[in-house]
Amino acid sequence: MMYGNKGFNAYKNNSVNYASKDQLLLMLVDGAVKFAKISRQAIADKDIKKAHESIIRTQDIFIELMATLDRSNGQWSEQIFRVYEFINSRLVEANLKKSVEIMDEVLPLIEDVRDTWNEAYKLSKK
Repeated sequence: MMYGNKGFNAYKNNSVNYASKDQLLLMLVDGAVKFAKISRQAIADKDIKKAHESIIRTQDIFIELMATLDRSNGQWSEQIFRVYEFINSRLVEANLKKSVEIMDEVLPLIEDVRDTWNEAYKLSKK
């Protein structure tokens, strides 16, 4: 079975190495949703270590999104930056409090970010 894992890892690395900027963005926001869901479930299961690690991964994604956002695009980019900032601050609080309620609040926002970027990608391809 180890051979299969090597093949999958090679495929995963190639998909990241050869992805366009837009595709990388979509991978990031998909990852944010995935890790947010994992952290929410880990908090509910009282798995503190897994919850912490997954929230940190989600935060890292939003920090990367904030750092790479082209803020010269005026009001829209400032608004999306504030959304990222808000999500990140709520993730910090969710991690400190290990709060399912905060994760329930922030998860739909993270999904909205993912859905927005997916829709923008589809529109850009038309």
